[in-house]
Amino acid sequence: MKTKRTMLLSAAALAALLPAANVGAQSGPYTVVETGRVYQRLQDAVNAIGNGLGTIRIASVRASDCAVQEGGDIAYVAAEPGRAVLDGVACEGKAALVLRGRSAKVEGLVFSNIRVPDKNGAGIRLEQGNLAVTQSWFRDSEQGILTANDRAGRIAIDKSTFTRLGTCEGGGGCAHSVYVGDYGALSVTRSRFEQGRGGHYVKTRAGEVSILNSSFDDSSGKGTNYMIDLSAGATGRIAGNWFVQGRDKENYSAFIAVAAEGATNSSDGLVVTDNDARFAPGVSRRSAFVADWSGADITISGNDLATGLARLEER
Repeated sequence: MKTKRTMLLSAAALAALLPAANVGAQSGPYTVVETGRVYQRLQDAVNAIGNGLGTIRIASVRASDCAVQEGGDIAYVAAEPGRAVLDGVACEGKAALVLRGRSAKVEGLVFSNIRVPDKNGAGIRLEQGNLAVTQSWFRDSEQGILTANDRAGRIAIDKSTFTRLGTCEGGGGCAHSVYVGDYGALSVTRSRFEQGRGGHYVKTRAGEVSILNSSFDDSSGKGTNYMIDLSAGATGRIAGNWFVQGRDKENYSAFIAVAAEGATNSSDGLVVTDNDARFAPGVSRRSAFVADWSGADITISGNDLATGLARLEER
């Protein structure tokens, strides 16, 4: 037979469990898949994973929200690709997602309208670790993806779109659709870059690049520069891409630039092959498909180039 004291303790124990149960039952846009817990703020979901490994499923909402990942391995996954939008808010004056953990994966998200005082507002600001992005859309911001330096890190972008990004209005120089710092490797596959608003479409200092089967449509660009800028040089492959250079350019002298800011990385063995490059309808000018400052042994072959487009210029 239970005593009155035992019954009181049991009631107290049950009451202590109720807040935790209520937290898990709340409605909200962010669910940590491994625990089933639901959160109203993205930062709270990130903090719940902490230095561990986990997946945050993001509902089909337009959220004025952002988060900083300080550690761990976190996947940010849209419940419906293209329907989960992080809109108009940057953490730390940097980006919707500020990443400095071990790794992050981003799947199916939309990043839009990110602007900050220094004109470097990005969908993703990667400060260290590995990053994989797939089926995501970066639009109408100052930058799409911006990184710091991590020579041990690798970045992979697949089946993603970058629209109306870039600006040269900031005091610190231009922003770009994608800017990768001194990283170990960058891979861009099956992705689209379009309607740039300044800077380059892809600027990278990574030592190894793989830019494959993507499109660079500059026909509606405004004040843009190179389509691909390997600013410190790189090895790897640029292959199977489609390039159209538009009329409104800040710099139309080249489509692809190699080591324009110094040959910090070797470009020996870089392969540029099987690409299609041309000018937008009504545009007639001379430009270089590849402009090279490195003097490296670069293979350029099998490319379909428009009239007026030189295969290679040594600079």
